[in-house]
Amino acid sequence: MTATPTDDRARILLVDDHPMMRKGVVQLLEFEEDLEVVGEAGSGEEALRMAAELEPDMILLDLNMKGMTGLDTLRAMRENGEVARIVVFTVSDDRNDVINVLRAGADGYLLKDMEPERLLEHIRQAATGQLTISPQLTQVLAQALRGDDRPKGIDELTDRERQILRQLAHGYSNKMIARKLDITEGTVKVHVKRVLHKLGFRSRVEAAVWAVENHLV
Repeated sequence: MTATPTDDRARILLVDDHPMMRKGVVQLLEFEEDLEVVGEAGSGEEALRMAAELEPDMILLDLNMKGMTGLDTLRAMRENGEVARIVVFTVSDDRNDVINVLRAGADGYLLKDMEPERLLEHIRQAATGQLTISPQLTQVLAQALRGDDRPKGIDELTDRERQILRQLAHGYSNKMIARKLDITEGTVKVHVKRVLHKLGFRSRVEAAVWAVENHLV
């Protein structure tokens, strides 16, 4: 299914190997003026091709697909330089799944049993450049990070890097942070990379949750 793109809508590529699930999401988004499904993929391989062709703003990605899994697809997309927001949409609330996809570069993790209204809220949140996680999983991730014995180099952060960390904790994208701090998006990317390196994290979501748990915001 392919829709005619419009300038004022978040363009979404839906990736799920269950046609009925795709149909349900399409119907949910069908009458939303600010969201539109521009393509559907039933496999990871098809998703990689369609992402390159359609250049969507957001990719809603199932985790437990047959063949090329959602995690494999996510990693391949990021390795290919995919810049779209990628939100994993799954039935799994396993903490290892949550951590693995966030470390692989996902911008969010949503459970399929969410109420439709809540799902729309989270999709819109992701569309505006914010990180989004199902509420019940935030605590799961926080507990995993609290049990992590890697060094937390908060004292090594510069004042600017602390500013960046606080913005990450609010769930803001690089573009939003650049606008708020009046610096370039490229500069933000450099600072984010340094923050993650100093704190020993592999994803901005981990850094964000850790910052909130440690009362840095």
